[in-house]
Amino acid sequence: MKATGIVRRIDDLGRVVVPKEIRRTLRLREGTPLEIFTDREGEIILKKYSPMMELNAFAGQYADAMAQSTGLMVCITDRDQVVAAAGGAKKDFFQKPISRALEHVIQERMTVQAGKDERAFTPVTDDDSEGITAQVITPIICEGDAIGSVIVMSREPRAKFADAEVRLAATAAGFLGRQMES
Repeated sequence: MKATGIVRRIDDLGRVVVPKEIRRTLRLREGTPLEIFTDREGEIILKKYSPMMELNAFAGQYADAMAQSTGLMVCITDRDQVVAAAGGAKKDFFQKPISRALEHVIQERMTVQAGKDERAFTPVTDDDSEGITAQVITPIICEGDAIGSVIVMSREPRAKFADAEVRLAATAAGFLGRQMES
């Protein structure tokens, strides 16, 4: 484990302030849920909590089924990373942090339907979009909170997505959101 050289004291209510540099690096915002663990050596471990991780295996199967039935690439994200990818997208996207632009799309609950050269095109990760020609992004809403997204993409040179792909992504996002609620 990397030492940061920053020391904080516990206050009388048991609180510890996470330094700003660490919050910025890990994208911890006010209200970000954290899981707290301890290990045998007495270390306390804080980890970002992602409700989508509970559905990780299910999300992977859902993405595989969507990719097989449509022939398109499918990614499912939480608010921090790609938790499932299928249809040729796995090695390029799986478990990579999402881009700030995609984080904004999720936070603002926007549905994006765009081609590569359009202004609304949103990179999934900071180092991706190589060969992606069209995309649909739909936020996953659970109990009123935007917790992730479903992304349908293509590498076909002349791909243009229409209402069918938007409805497909919206159906998947709605289903995953309801699964999280139950």
